[in-house]
Amino acid sequence: MTYKELVDRVREVFEYSDARNIFEHIAIQVNVTGEGAGIMYLEVAERQVTIEPYDYYDRDGIVTIDSKILLDLCDKKYKFRYAYEHGLMSYQGNERKLLACMNNIQLP
Repeated sequence: MTYKELVDRVREVFEYSDARNIFEHIAIQVNVTGEGAGIMYLEVAERQVTIEPYDYYDRDGIVTIDSKILLDLCDKKYKFRYAYEHGLMSYQGNERKLLACMNNIQLP
């Protein structure tokens, strides 16, 4: 899978997710390792999720995740909380913002 295909897949899932219970701005950079490695970011603004394929310097945190695990999240094989608590992804930054995403973004 190429980086572009990975970004398209993540967008396909996350941009149609339900974020209506998040009332604040959240920006998390996602560093993807493995096949299709690259950087993208997830932004929640006005209760909608956006995925963009580049760095976000004014971010709340950074997730580092393998592309296979990211695709498994998209396919609902794992939930965010499970991946985080079991070390399948790492996070540096404002943990409250990550928890807001984990608890309130509902994938379609």
